[in-house]
Amino acid sequence: MPSTATATQPTIEKDFYRIGEVSRLTNLKPFVLRYWETEFPMLEPVKSSSGHRLYRQEDVDMVLRIKRLLYDEGFTIAGARRHLREHNGVGESDGATSSGASGGTAEGAAQLLSRKMLLDLRDTLRAFLTLLERK
Repeated sequence: MPSTATATQPTIEKDFYRIGEVSRLTNLKPFVLRYWETEFPMLEPVKSSSGHRLYRQEDVDMVLRIKRLLYDEGFTIAGARRHLREHNGVGESDGATSSGASGGTAEGAAQLLSRKMLLDLRDTLRAFLTLLERK
């Protein structure tokens, strides 16, 4: 039976993935994965006796979480590291749900909306800058 995988989640779970497989599954270059290992202590693939990196499913999930924080939500590396440390790397959702549990649901939703607006504004400004640089 052929296996298919999307860019965000593998469809068949294995015990270990090599760095090339993780690179294809997450649509990231291997050097990015190696760099993230140095920046995120919670990302620790095991090394085989021959020195190859072997990623467990939880490592792949962590890579996807880091990618979402950096690329989709606009965190810096330090901010993403702090966020993962504070939230113990659990959950695919943002901070709004964790603040909602303490009774601040409306406040968490407002923070999420503000963050989304700022990210949209940033993307728009980058597009304008690209247009200006071409002239």
